Amino acid sequence: MPRPIFFTPGPSELYHTVPEHIKTALRESIPSISHRSSQFQNIFADTRADLKELFDLPDGYEIFFTGSATEIWERLIQNLVVKESLHLVNGSFSKRFQQIANELGRLAVSASCTEGSCISPEHLPKDANPELLAITLNETSTGAMHTADEIKDMRRRFPEAIIALDVVSILPAIPFDLSLVDTAYLSVQKCFGLPAGLGVWMVNQKCLERQKKIQFQGHSTGSYHQLSALKEQGDKNQTPETPNVLGIYLLGKVAGDMLKAGKEMMHRDTRYKAAVLYQAIEKNELIQPYVENKPHRSLTTIVAKTIPPSSSLIHHLKEKQLIIGSGYGSYKDQHIRIANFPTHSRESIEMVADLIQNWNGH
Repeated sequence: MPRPIFFTPGPSELYHTVPEHIKTALRESIPSISHRSSQFQNIFADTRADLKELFDLPDGYEIFFTGSATEIWERLIQNLVVKESLHLVNGSFSKRFQQIANELGRLAVSASCTEGSCISPEHLPKDANPELLAITLNETSTGAMHTADEIKDMRRRFPEAIIALDVVSILPAIPFDLSLVDTAYLSVQKCFGLPAGLGVWMVNQKCLERQKKIQFQGHSTGSYHQLSALKEQGDKNQTPETPNVLGIYLLGKVAGDMLKAGKEMMHRDTRYKAAVLYQAIEKNELIQPYVENKPHRSLTTIVAKTIPPSSSLIHHLKEKQLIIGSGYGSYKDQHIRIANFPTHSRESIEMVADLIQNWNGH
């Protein structure tokens, strides 16, 4: 019996080269090496170099590693906000970031819109003066994706704010000009097709200077994962704590594999596969895309609402060893969510699309 293929939006299907890289890591005792060794320093340096190339990261931006993207929410607030942050809330994950900022004692203001849509820049509060503007580029819970032009407009409207961009379920499958923002972050269990347990945090010099200024003013900016500590150790290709050595090793290997395969090809494949899935959904009268505005439809997290309970379609695909996601939170029985990540081949996506297009509700 063939093993299942996971199209869940994180954790998802492992990238196809991961099993061999894990075997190599075990043969070379990578999980046991010291994080202060030259061997780890080489792994750290190689991983950061490949990520910078994969993301087209501008000069002056640093890459650090954390335990998760959720941790980065907390570190962003601790390091960069004294009083107020502004959060664009259009789904469960963008809402959770705002809640974390509140839990840390900041004034976390929200600009909200209907789930399944994106907030237009002109609808942001004109009198707001946030230290940090939090934007979710691709809201994994609803499949709504901001456009690059909208991010550019927000940059013009808030030139002094630190713009923090959640790219968890979109990079590196779709390119984005990270020079438009000051900091971006992701976790590896989605588009990189890796086991969970590693966050990737990118920051520019503006963030590093802001943290120093806040600390100089006498405010706490955290402890071992304050930006100054991450930068000090990162300059030595090390980390402040004992990190997820295996995770960093695997991330570097997969990033290298993606570069060898061609990032432009990966971007084209992502767009093609998304078009195949949306076309199949639109041809079945029992299903329709949840995001109505086409420019805002995610290319990596396809979300659709079903007229029968979504569990029927999920079970139908599961019988074929194709595992898709249910709706998030209150939408559990109303939506399906399908990951379209680099690990998902054209053939596997076409198989899912064909079954969806011909699904009769049973």
